[in-house]
Amino acid sequence: MPTVLVTGAARGIGKSIVNYLAAAGWDVIAGVRSAADAEILSKLPRVSAVILDVTDDAQVAALADALPARLDAVVNNAGIAVSGPLEGLTTAEIRRQLDVNVVGQLAVTRAVLPLLRESHGRIVFISSVNGQLSAPMMGAYSASKFALEAAADALRIELRPWGIAVSVVQPAQTDTDLWRDADRSVVEMAAALSPQHRALYSKHVAGMRKSIPTSQRLAVDPEKVAKVVLQALTAAKPRARYPVGLPAALQMTLMTKLPTRARDAVLRRVLGQP
Repeated sequence: MPTVLVTGAARGIGKSIVNYLAAAGWDVIAGVRSAADAEILSKLPRVSAVILDVTDDAQVAALADALPARLDAVVNNAGIAVSGPLEGLTTAEIRRQLDVNVVGQLAVTRAVLPLLRESHGRIVFISSVNGQLSAPMMGAYSASKFALEAAADALRIELRPWGIAVSVVQPAQTDTDLWRDADRSVVEMAAALSPQHRALYSKHVAGMRKSIPTSQRLAVDPEKVAKVVLQALTAAKPRARYPVGLPAALQMTLMTKLPTRARDAVLRRVLGQP
């Protein structure tokens, strides 16, 4: 049976990917950050766990000894979302966003490439609609996903001589804790701003909160993302990009083809921005 490493596997999209691939007959190694999460996931059929914070150099370096002799794929799912106006974010917050979503994913990929070269394996990155369409108040997150897709494009060409396919999966809104707790997250984001930035961006924050119910209604079951991941891992001719569902494809196709002024106007209206 094929073996896959899935990062960020403890909850949300990552956990759905673990369950779906295991049910499809894959041996899954779930990368998690805590011993408690590792114990829970290791009880699932066909699943073993490894402690893996993708920003921890020592844990990434230890992957070579923690993985089996054969690895057929890696699904780079670990990620965080830092929201807020770019002016109001600290340098540490922006660095953390890029460290997890870009540097960490590339570090894991580099660590497992020797195994994937032997198996002619596959690499899948979990990106987002925001990897093609940048959103106000999500600038740091969007920047990380744009960077991730750029890296995937480069890897796809660089690794072709060894038959290692590289694909990007692009979900839109997904029914996970990220969206279920979105109201609380916006409140916390606003509270973390300096008084000056809180006053300057009060209308931006209010618009963001107003747009949340629409996004929550549009959110899809994370299993749909997992199903697309399986397609990317098993397709005879894997594609470079896999939008998750028609809404995600339409958002990226239509919005990115609009003239910049028109696109900005649509985003301001849809996302309640002044």
